[in-house]
Amino acid sequence: MKTLLFGANPGDVSPQQLETIRQIAPDMHILVSEDKSQIEAAIAEIEIAARSFPHDLLPKASNLRWLQQWGAGADWLMRAPEASGGVAFHRMDFILTNASGVHPIQITEHIFAFLLTFARQLHLAMRAQSKSEWRRPSRESFFDGQPFFELYDKTMLLVGVGAIGERTAQIAKAFGMRVIGVRRNPEQSVPHVERMVGPDGLIDVLPEADVVVLTIPVTHETKGMFGERAFKAMKKTAYIVNIGRGGTIDEKALIKALGAGWIAGAGLDVFETEPLPEDSPLWQMDNVIVTAHYAGLTPHYEERAMAIFTENLRRYRAGQPLKNVVDKKLGY
Repeated sequence: MKTLLFGANPGDVSPQQLETIRQIAPDMHILVSEDKSQIEAAIAEIEIAARSFPHDLLPKASNLRWLQQWGAGADWLMRAPEASGGVAFHRMDFILTNASGVHPIQITEHIFAFLLTFARQLHLAMRAQSKSEWRRPSRESFFDGQPFFELYDKTMLLVGVGAIGERTAQIAKAFGMRVIGVRRNPEQSVPHVERMVGPDGLIDVLPEADVVVLTIPVTHETKGMFGERAFKAMKKTAYIVNIGRGGTIDEKALIKALGAGWIAGAGLDVFETEPLPEDSPLWQMDNVIVTAHYAGLTPHYEERAMAIFTENLRRYRAGQPLKNVVDKKLGY
C-alpha cells in the first residue's frame, strides 16, 4: 500500500488532523513518525512526505513523488552531492513545496519590532533599566549618542518581495513610509511598493534607503549579496534588518560597517553560523539587536502549515497544480 508519511511525534497530531488527512487520502497508509529507523523501514512505500523527513534518506525514497516541508527556506538543497549519496538533491525526481504563507504576519511584526526599537532607542533604555539607571535622552534627541528618528516619511528598501515582503510593504505604507523593492523578476508589481528593481539595480537604490530589510533565501545567487560594497553604498544613518538567511550577509563586512560607522545599526534574526558564536563582536555592539532565529515563531504556526498541506493534498489527489512549488535548482 502507498504510504503518506507525516513526520511528527504521534502525540503531537490531533485526531481531527489525522481524520482530515484520512478523508483526503482514504486509500493510503498514514504513517505518523519522526523515528528514522521506522521511516527507513517504510521508505520504499512512501509516496508523500510532509512536515519532517530525514534528508539523507531521500536517495532511498525511490517512490517519493511529493515532499511538503514545514518551513519556507529550502537552502538545504545547496548541500554538496556527497551528503545525498552522490546525487544532487535538486536532480531528484520529486516535487518540493514549502510553507510560504505561514510567516508574513509574525515576521512582519518582528521586522517592525526591530525598527521601532531603533527609532525609540528602546534597546538602550532596556540596558539602562537592567542596571536600575534613570537615563533620559539629551534635548538634542540622542540616547547615548544614538539618534531618535521617526518611521514616517522614511524610505524602506525591501530586498525580496514575496509573501513576507508584501505584508511588510503594506505595514510600512501605513506608517507613512516609501517602499522600494528588489526582486528577481522586477516586472511583477506589488501593492504598496512604489518602485521595483532587479538584483542588478541594488547598488543604485541602496543610497536612497533609510531602512534595508532582507527577506531573501540564501541561494547561489544571493550568498554574500551584502558585503563591503553594499554597506558602503548605504547611508550612514541607515539600518539593516535581516530575517531571511544569515548567508546573504558577509558577516565580517557587516561587523566592519557597524564599527566604522558606514551604517547606523542592524537588527539580526539570522546568522552565517547558528547559534551565533559567543565571541562574535555582534553581541557587544550597542547598535545591534540580536534575536535567536525566532522571527517565524507564532502560536498559529501548526494550524497555518497544516492548512497549506491539506489544501495541497487535495490538489495532489485531484491531479491539480500544487501551491508553493519550489524550484529545486534555484532553491526557492
